[in-house]
Amino acid sequence: MPASTPGTPSLLRAMNDRAALELLLTHGPLSRTRIGHLTGLSKPTASQLLARLETAGLVLATGTDGGRPGPSAQLYSLNPRAAYVGGLDVTPGRVLAAVADLTGTVIASHEVPYTEGAQAVDQVTEALGGAVKAAGLHRSDLHRVVIATPGAFDPQTGRLRYASHLPGWHSPTLLDDLAAALPMPVEYENDVNLAAVAEQRLGAARGHEDFVLLWNEEGLGAALVLGGRLHRGWTGGAGEVGFLPVPGRPLVRQVTRANSGGYQELAGVEGLPRLAAELGMAAAPGPAADSPHGPDTPHGPGTPHSPEVAAAVALLGQAAAAPEGAHLSFLQSYATALATGLASLVAVLDPEIVVLSGAAISAGGEPLRALLEAELAELAPSRPRLVPGEVRERPVLHGALESALAATRDEVFDTSR
Repeated sequence: MPASTPGTPSLLRAMNDRAALELLLTHGPLSRTRIGHLTGLSKPTASQLLARLETAGLVLATGTDGGRPGPSAQLYSLNPRAAYVGGLDVTPGRVLAAVADLTGTVIASHEVPYTEGAQAVDQVTEALGGAVKAAGLHRSDLHRVVIATPGAFDPQTGRLRYASHLPGWHSPTLLDDLAAALPMPVEYENDVNLAAVAEQRLGAARGHEDFVLLWNEEGLGAALVLGGRLHRGWTGGAGEVGFLPVPGRPLVRQVTRANSGGYQELAGVEGLPRLAAELGMAAAPGPAADSPHGPDTPHGPGTPHSPEVAAAVALLGQAAAAPEGAHLSFLQSYATALATGLASLVAVLDPEIVVLSGAAISAGGEPLRALLEAELAELAPSRPRLVPGEVRERPVLHGALESALAATRDEVFDTSR
């Protein structure tokens, strides 16, 4: 077994720098003494470290700690302007872009609605350009961009799969065209996977290594996180659970042409108005809750749900508000439909928790969650906790930004380069 290589002074400095930057990111402004205490460094070493990071533009002196007795201590914080990232959330109706600084604060966003015949490259550059302009930046100021789409780009062919409903995104040269149009590194990820990233970093899945996120909005999907990492599959299609054959619906053949499957037919939003009518539920009063893709943000208007999602959200919100009689039967039937496919995932993966996300599931609230958990206990051998998603405002977009920030911080925080 080879002997371990002792740490060089430069390597140890870089490790200490990284530890201090992570502390400032987690805790906010800290004094030299506090940084020394948390890292185990002496005061002189902590002072040298902070001077080095301040010279590099990674930390700022941000006032003093005047709340304690005795002399005030200088506070230091992470420099939010040390790096910027972009995230885009692409749906069949629009492209939404946002820019965040190194601390994760979203500073601007811009939305471009889909128009007939629009080209993907044009949509992306227009949306990103609008967000960058609103932030007072240039596109070259962005260290990295992550683009969220339905489906996934096949790592072998570069073609978008599992998303035939996304207009303008199926050119065989699309990734090359986007790389030529954008001056920064660009990554692509499935939208539901990025909703899981948002929950893992900011929401209900923090501290959990093995979980499933079940999503129901424009389509029914799942994200699988195993050992703390996204599981994407060989072609990027892991989690495309809408294609699952399930009891209660005839087999759907030629699923790629139909862009659907048994689980989507059983538990997708399209069937909920019909189910409500069969149970004698009165029509809901109209579109309701906010979409996780958005309409409302501090940075401008977004896009309302599709008519199918809006109708489902309104029906589920109405039923959850008064879960009795026909409303309770409606929630129970929907819970059974969701549990039918979810049981297969749980039986194979045995996750610690299942995060429930997407507008349709979220609209059912605690009454739907409790019924779904009870149904799953009847159908699956293991019993994971079912928890509602906590990132309710634009989880896909926040996941894209968090993914871009993770890679960017790895680069920026590495002072050994």
